[in-house]
Amino acid sequence: MLKDKKVILGVCGSIAAYKSALLVRLLVKAGAHVQVVMTPDAINFITPLTLSTLSKNPVLSDYFKPESGEWNNHVALGLWADLFIIAPASANTLAKMAGGLTDNLLTAVYLSAKCPVYFAPAMDLDMWKHPSTTENITKLQSFGNVMIAPGYGELASGLQGEGRMAEPDEIMALLTADIKKKLPLANQKAMVTAGPTYEAIDPVRFIGNHSSGKMGFAIADELAQLGADVTLISGPSAQVSKQRSVKRIDVTTAAEMLQACQQNFTTANICVMSAAVSDYAPVTMAPKKIKKKGDTLTIETKKTIDILKFLGDNKRGDQLLVGFALETDNEEQNAVDKLKKKNLDFIVLNSLVDEGAGFRVDTNKITIIDRDLKKTTFGLKSKEDVAHDICEKIVTLLKK
Repeated sequence: MLKDKKVILGVCGSIAAYKSALLVRLLVKAGAHVQVVMTPDAINFITPLTLSTLSKNPVLSDYFKPESGEWNNHVALGLWADLFIIAPASANTLAKMAGGLTDNLLTAVYLSAKCPVYFAPAMDLDMWKHPSTTENITKLQSFGNVMIAPGYGELASGLQGEGRMAEPDEIMALLTADIKKKLPLANQKAMVTAGPTYEAIDPVRFIGNHSSGKMGFAIADELAQLGADVTLISGPSAQVSKQRSVKRIDVTTAAEMLQACQQNFTTANICVMSAAVSDYAPVTMAPKKIKKKGDTLTIETKKTIDILKFLGDNKRGDQLLVGFALETDNEEQNAVDKLKKKNLDFIVLNSLVDEGAGFRVDTNKITIIDRDLKKTTFGLKSKEDVAHDICEKIVTLLKK
């Protein structure tokens, strides 16, 4: 959810400032670009060097840079950010934010920010319970700012009670959940298949194909980025999901993929079947390695169950089913026939004839054909960008 997000982390003067180091680390690990802004008092509790090292960016705390004569543009910072998190947020800074005071860079950036603002209060019990603090928080929430409530426990004064800044992992969980519920595929469950299947001939050899799984993994990541709960069913593949929320199920054969699909299909609203499933499997698997004897080897095969057809025959009205067609000739007609026979909402056509498309490459060139036979053709793009185009079509259809 936070990958490539531009995040300003505001750090105020509080003993809880030590937690900001771990929060920076978690944000960076999640793929966010982090810019730390500190109040002048905050540097007494944690050094800018620590936060600069962790964020991989210079820490800002003053309006001006005396060494260069330049200034830190609070307006530009406010426009740059996708998220603004103030953690710890001291009683002093909360009062300034509520009153619109800008005697330091952090509060000036706050007043310039156009993005969602989150604040995690940190203070002693009596300060937290004081009516002025309650009033300031209520005012800030009325502006649309989101409070990350403090926890209960031992405070710096030795008292027990509310006022402890939320733990960094709790803050991350709240941010992720809040971002997710605003995304276009929030509350949607998706099932994606990817990669090849391997059908064993003997303990050493198999029938398979050249699919790497790159396209399916990119689609799963994009769906998760858009807020869906994604289950990825993958044949043998070296690919790794970029989105940690993607649940991965590894299978080898077409029969195993069918079983995994059957187990997850009923709970899925979105099903994208991009795996290159073997159409045939050996009737029997030799128990030992087949030795080279003659000039030819005949292997009797049988059809595997058509997973896409099975899903299309059992699809509910509230489910969206997407298939793929990889063709070498008569491409569009073959894709349309597959679209109709397998009860798909749309089909993604790509051709091995097109340079840069198909297996084991990082690019693809596709045409999307929907139930109304509306055709949209895209140029050669990275598979991540192709996944975006496919998921954009999914979002459009779900809105109808």
